[in-house]
Amino acid sequence: MEGAGSDAASTVAPIARWKSDFARAFQYYLDRSTPHITERWLGTLAVAAVYMFRVYHVRGFYIVSYGLGIYILNLLIGFMSPKVDPQLEILDGAALPTKESDEFRPFIRRLPEFKFWYSITKAFCIAFLMTFFSVFDVPVFWPILLCYWVALFVLTMKRQIMHMIKYRYVPFSIGKQRYTGKNIAASGAGLMKD
Repeated sequence: MEGAGSDAASTVAPIARWKSDFARAFQYYLDRSTPHITERWLGTLAVAAVYMFRVYHVRGFYIVSYGLGIYILNLLIGFMSPKVDPQLEILDGAALPTKESDEFRPFIRRLPEFKFWYSITKAFCIAFLMTFFSVFDVPVFWPILLCYWVALFVLTMKRQIMHMIKYRYVPFSIGKQRYTGKNIAASGAGLMKD
């Protein structure tokens, strides 16, 4: 009896070790990709293009695409929302400033950019894998799903934009002034000339 148990344990140990090594290597490369925002999003666009080509090529899996669209819309709302919603939570000092006299507080997202990117990329990969199983190819009239998704997107974005206007916050940093600090090399060179 001991021989049978040790055989099972000896086959499980390499699998567990491989799984642990794979998870460690995956986390290492995921951590290394953190500062490369443009490259990460270009990779996600490539994955999305492969998924869309697959759906177009097989002419099916529209319900999977609809579910993916709803999930991405949900992630987008989390990405555009403040961490502390002044409408729902008790103000504990971490809320957005609402008056000119309030102290400046930076916009902190409910869903950080990295998690937003990672969730979208993972969703496209899972949806791509689902296109290889016919059980997920439910026959539907796709124009109805597309119209419903567009209506849902417009209504959700309208509500989110009204929330942004009401509480005066902008979730994007495009065009905002960034302070980089003093240029040490330039100031050091100026001191050397004197």
